Amino acid sequence: MAKKNPKPRSKRPSPKVWTFYKIENGKLIRLRKFCPRCGPGVYLAQHPDRLACGKCGYTEFLKK
Repeated sequence: MAKKNPKPRSKRPSPKVWTFYKIENGKLIRLRKFCPRCGPGVYLAQHPDRLACGKCGYTEFLKK
């Protein structure tokens, strides 16, 4: 079989990334928590009952 060439990817971040930040009074505010294991730059995903890291699997359960 012939090899398929991968599609060229855009180097710009997706528009959804901009929902993780807010700018107030000229300062950048990060709206999501960072993963304590992976460090800055890796955000925790927000689920209805927990916060989870997609890289290492760290999970924080939210209290009701």
